[in-house]
Amino acid sequence: MSAVELLVRDLDAMTAYYQQAVTLDILDQSGATATLGRAGEPIMRLRQEKDLPPANPHAAGLYHTAILFQDEARLASALLSVAQQAPQSFTGSADHLVSEAFYFTDPEGNGLELYHDRPRDRWQVTPDGSVHMDSLALDPNRFLQRWLAPHADDEGQTATIGHVHLQVGDIPTARRFYSDILGFDVTAALGNTALFVSAGGYHHHIGMNTWQSAGAGPRAASLGLGDVRVTVPARADIDALADRLAFHHVPVEDDGLTLRLSDPWGTRLALTPES
Repeated sequence: MSAVELLVRDLDAMTAYYQQAVTLDILDQSGATATLGRAGEPIMRLRQEKDLPPANPHAAGLYHTAILFQDEARLASALLSVAQQAPQSFTGSADHLVSEAFYFTDPEGNGLELYHDRPRDRWQVTPDGSVHMDSLALDPNRFLQRWLAPHADDEGQTATIGHVHLQVGDIPTARRFYSDILGFDVTAALGNTALFVSAGGYHHHIGMNTWQSAGAGPRAASLGLGDVRVTVPARADIDALADRLAFHHVPVEDDGLTLRLSDPWGTRLALTPES
């Protein structure tokens, strides 16, 4: 997963939140856009769109962007920063067995998760590739007490987009598009209310749910999610995907580097090869 683009109204306030509270670095800022990340790797791209209306919380679109930290100490440092700089943005926490996660809402209502993964050899994976996840209680104060290292050296330490969780209109359509057509493996499902998919055996790169958006139709233009960006190993993977999309009559835009398309609800995806 690569950088997530958010369409925002107040670029200065949103940049300040992700820099000062979430502890991302400003990698580039020019005109109506700002790119933030860690160790030179983009994580969030903010693009100012003053004339768009706020996102409808019951529409398809973004549920949350999930930033993956390398270890507990780096996550604890970011968690403390948000607690000090923007405590009102905290919305909850959970032990998912494969990970420990803390949830926030940014100044314009976009969901945000900060998390770290437990080692893969501690994940419970069934022979069919399903990954056992749960939502158990997680005390943020105890997490900070255990893992906060005030003088930790952040040099060379990175954070990345670990996964993106979307709101969709229905799960069967989401499964067909993201698994059957795009080719992600299904790793977990909660009946017809949530679906988790990944590549390479990860617990999930994309989550989808209908908890607030059941029955949602195509997205209207609004603030919030701009696009979701995915990096694949090589151009040959893009070409193979383009063939599958053509077979299923999914329109695409291909400039020779990036393949762009929309899911059934109009959420934009951009796929780019590493090489």
